[in-house]
Amino acid sequence: MQFISDNSDLLWSAFLTTLSLAVLSGLVALVLGTVLAAMRVSPMLPLRGLATFFVETFRNTPLTVVFFFLVFGIVQLDLQFPSRFTAAVAALGLYTSAFVCEAVRSGINAVPPGQAEAARALGLGFGQTLTTVVLPQAFRTVVPPLGNVWIALAKNTSIAAGFATTELTAALQRLTNVNGNQILLVFAVIIAAYLVITLPSAWAIRVIERKVAIVR
Repeated sequence: MQFISDNSDLLWSAFLTTLSLAVLSGLVALVLGTVLAAMRVSPMLPLRGLATFFVETFRNTPLTVVFFFLVFGIVQLDLQFPSRFTAAVAALGLYTSAFVCEAVRSGINAVPPGQAEAARALGLGFGQTLTTVVLPQAFRTVVPPLGNVWIALAKNTSIAAGFATTELTAALQRLTNVNGNQILLVFAVIIAAYLVITLPSAWAIRVIERKVAIVR
């Protein structure tokens, strides 16, 4: 326990960084993914094409490559994020938004067509129908897949360790390099820290799923 106490500041800071990465990039992914899903079901062909291109590009590109581009590649375009943490949030958010989009789109497609037809019969436009009728029902059906995306995102934050962001995996590397004789303890502490994020998340997802479940 002395080892943990001696390194508590590093471990706590790394835990908060991991949690912040997951929460902030999760919010970015949720908002952007929802917008992309709306574009993919839009009656406007250019919007559908643009959203499809974005989603297929990010879904089929390794996350590490996305990190490399946003950290090093955009410098060639005279662009740069204010910090590596911000770049990590952007990389994780953009990458995960493609998966959020597909989850939300599946929920939209699961809403009975009659709901949208009834809304249009009342004079509602596409945007009003989507936001007031379709999306509220769609989100209730996609809680489990969105939860899985969130948990995967929390674990994907480990990629940021390779890009000068001191989160849990970076702390693991630093502590094992300095304290090779404590490697099993270091692994146990880091794994426990990840579980503190993922296990309560899984429990909360199940609770939310039961509360918003649609009785069929």
